[in-house]
Amino acid sequence: MSALGDRAAAVSEWFDGRSDAALLLALAAGLYALFTGVSLVLGYDLGGIVNTLRRITFLSAIYAMLVLALNLQWGYTGLFNLGVAGFMAVGVYTMGMLSTAPTTNPPGLGLPLPIGIAGGVVAAALVGAVASLPALRLRGDYLAIVTLAFSEIVRLTYRSPVFETFSVGGVALGTGGSTGMSLPTNPIRILFYENPQEVTSPPSAFGEAVFGAFEGLGVRAPVVEGTAYALVLLLFVAGVYVLLRRVGNSPFGRVLKAIREDETVAGALGKDTRLFKVKVFALGCALMGLAAILWRIGGIASTEDFRPITTFYVFVALIIGGAGSNTGSVVGGAVFASLLFEGPNFVRRVVTQYFEVGIGQTPNTIFEAVGPLASLDVTPLLAYTLSDVNVSALRLVLLGIVLIYLIQNRPEGLLGHRTETAASVDLGERPGGENR
Repeated sequence: MSALGDRAAAVSEWFDGRSDAALLLALAAGLYALFTGVSLVLGYDLGGIVNTLRRITFLSAIYAMLVLALNLQWGYTGLFNLGVAGFMAVGVYTMGMLSTAPTTNPPGLGLPLPIGIAGGVVAAALVGAVASLPALRLRGDYLAIVTLAFSEIVRLTYRSPVFETFSVGGVALGTGGSTGMSLPTNPIRILFYENPQEVTSPPSAFGEAVFGAFEGLGVRAPVVEGTAYALVLLLFVAGVYVLLRRVGNSPFGRVLKAIREDETVAGALGKDTRLFKVKVFALGCALMGLAAILWRIGGIASTEDFRPITTFYVFVALIIGGAGSNTGSVVGGAVFASLLFEGPNFVRRVVTQYFEVGIGQTPNTIFEAVGPLASLDVTPLLAYTLSDVNVSALRLVLLGIVLIYLIQNRPEGLLGHRTETAASVDLGERPGGENR
């Protein structure tokens, strides 16, 4: 009977995996179709359409990884971590200081990039473990307050002029302070350039062939390079998804879910709940550091990228998808990144192009925008709302509307009804096959 039960569980998991894959593919197809249509409405050529889809894929992959990491802590274990941005910063800045060339400003150690990435991930895990030791004595809102404060301490430390350039054992390092630090070039350039470390490097034979083929279609080399990197990020998302799925189905994962349901009962069963929470906190922080490295590599690390609003965005994405579900985490990350984060920018472009709302018509204050409503003229208000300056405020308004709707109508999120339980068997079914 035990072997039969294990086989049935394996078959059920196989079908669940197929349905999850179909759901994610359908979501991707829908988002790509939507943004392709919007790009056509805006008059983009093929290069512009590909660049739009590249941007959507890139952001969706990054947020999917971040939400998966947060889901491990909050959805699986019930740990309210509001310090996501801080652990992301630890990963990025550590990678930068390890792999940036010593001749740059700020200087680094110049180690190979794989060592820098591994060092950033390990540093994020270690900092997460150390931070969790005192913090995990707290629960709920108090844990959230401590982790949020820790995140700000990390950010302001990296921003401090003291660490803009400093020396450790005679070795010069630095964070760049408020100006940020240049990070190593994107490793995807290895596929296309003879010397990927040099910005002016000529393309390799393979790169020249690929760039030439797409150039004829109107797709420029940077877009091809960025699209290839976005596809690599999807592989990372798949890897993190499989890892966390296996963690969740393991005995370790069942203990995490038992802690989420009732930590006192889990401890009464002989489990060292504090040690389990430290481990899962460190693993989640390591994945956050990895996602941040993949996000910022090839660009500039700035403390402005790791403000508390970044943590808020990740939490909103998790709430949309549903805590406790890995598939929901990917869905929430993709929906948030494409529709709520990038969506307002495309709305502004469409309205500006087709409703003759120009920059010259943008009022300077909200009073100038609202005043013409008395004469039923909505153009100033529309121009004010969709201006470059206020589009971020529009994003926050949309987030607020979505959160209010979800809290009132679907508080568990889109896939929160699939929250995994701590039991390894279906407790709603009796041995004879009769449901309770």
